[in-house]
Amino acid sequence: MSGKRLIYLPLGGAGEIGMNCYVYGYGAPGEERLIVVDLGVTFPDMETSPGVDLIFPDVSWLKERRDRIEAIFVTHAHEDHVGAVAHFWEDLGAPVYARAFTANIARRKFDERGLGPEIVKTQEPWPETQTAGPFEVGFVPISHSIPESSGLVIDTPMGRLVHTGDFKIDATPVVGEPFDTATWEEIGREGVTALVCDSTNVFSDHEGRSEATVGPEIEKLLLDAKGMVVATTFASNVARLKTLAEAGERAGRSIVLMGRAMRRMVEAATETGVLDRFPATVPVEDAADVPRENLMLIVTGSQGERRAASAQLARGKHFGMELKEGDLFLFSSKTIPGNEKGVIRIMNQLSEKGVDVIDDSSGRYHVSGHANRPDLIAMHKLVDPKLVVPMHGEHRHLRMHARLAQENGRRGALAVNGTMIDLTTGKPCDYVETGRTYLDGSVMVGALDGVVRDRIRMALNGHVTVTLVLDEEDQPLGEPWCDTMGLTETGRSQQPLEAALEEELAQFVDRAKPKVLADDDALEEGLRRAVRNAAQNEMGKKPEVTVVISRLS
Repeated sequence: MSGKRLIYLPLGGAGEIGMNCYVYGYGAPGEERLIVVDLGVTFPDMETSPGVDLIFPDVSWLKERRDRIEAIFVTHAHEDHVGAVAHFWEDLGAPVYARAFTANIARRKFDERGLGPEIVKTQEPWPETQTAGPFEVGFVPISHSIPESSGLVIDTPMGRLVHTGDFKIDATPVVGEPFDTATWEEIGREGVTALVCDSTNVFSDHEGRSEATVGPEIEKLLLDAKGMVVATTFASNVARLKTLAEAGERAGRSIVLMGRAMRRMVEAATETGVLDRFPATVPVEDAADVPRENLMLIVTGSQGERRAASAQLARGKHFGMELKEGDLFLFSSKTIPGNEKGVIRIMNQLSEKGVDVIDDSSGRYHVSGHANRPDLIAMHKLVDPKLVVPMHGEHRHLRMHARLAQENGRRGALAVNGTMIDLTTGKPCDYVETGRTYLDGSVMVGALDGVVRDRIRMALNGHVTVTLVLDEEDQPLGEPWCDTMGLTETGRSQQPLEAALEEELAQFVDRAKPKVLADDDALEEGLRRAVRNAAQNEMGKKPEVTVVISRLS
């Protein structure tokens, strides 16, 4: 083992919530054999990534080391852990391992991209392990807000590693396996070099609540409801879907699942045996035939997504259904930071219809799938690692989690995206350039390509296209003209904005020297500057400008 090292490198998910991608390596520096744990996405917003479909971690470092990747292990089927695997598989080429439910979801994603299902291997839970080069990896059942979530036990020539994945300590999770204290104690008893651990709820001091506590509260709410009831939650939270549906069934209501992602999750859970019973549902096409007071819709869109069922119902009719005064809308979910505007917009639209909106501010209708601080301390004690490495959290979460470990007598190492650490010392040993890759339609766009930046600038400043035609002798054929987008029609001079801009452009062309008219670069820059200055005078801002110069030959 002399001259070899055991490394950990987060490429996404450390310093942010979402877009998880973690790398472990063993071997001589620069020659380590690698495994990848999770490869997920995060979602765009109009302020920072307008028009983008999905956001991925930048895996350039992995692509350059493709021949050293032994395998990809996916801890669970949330999009921020599995959503990018199919997109990058052809670049990485390693076999993918997951438990049955997660593998089912992953194969559907591979099928959408025309890739074969055999790429994704189903692995049975601990104590079964998979050999991947110098690593022995086992999936240990752990409770979370999606079925068959797993932590990983990673045995290496330099010691045992434990990667928790997303988790909470829940003895009665409704769907999926309960947290098994004895198993985790046994795993820790053999000695753990490092625990790489979820940090999401490190600031929550109270003990986490079980999923089983939610059902009775929801049932009470439904029994008092008079009109139609609509509830939204995360489509992947199969336990909550079952809780909602069973509460509706007990309240005498017909259940409708509205949203493709939600139906797909229930299908996958049923196919893989995770769900042994789910209440009978009414097809969405037949929902309008059920009396409103006997109906419960369970819909997608708990995070304010504009195209999801919640937003569609808030705006008007969806599949013939329309919310009315006296109906009830329940958000059985937590709003992820950054999604507040979209959720509040939907709430206000519902309120304008006279709908009673219930959120989780009371804490009765939702429980988190992540470990609060007491659960984190409990996991530290169970596993008893030499080193705690916080992951899955913003920088403040990671820093507080490392401090929590140190306060309880353990070493803590803060490693944000791009920080490679030696897991035997807990100290940084290298730094890797990290960033984001955008899926824009069907094309991958790098963060440094400027596409998203230009789109933001156009959204903020508007756009002007300037066109000028010149003859064979570099003389203008008529005056330049412009077309505007996203700008006011009139400016301070009270004349049409385009006319004011064209007047300034004409004056520039009249004053331009022959050598400027003959030089496309100089002419383009002059026209751009003229229109931006004129726009600043007319409306107080400088738009983005595209100049089109046509020369007759």
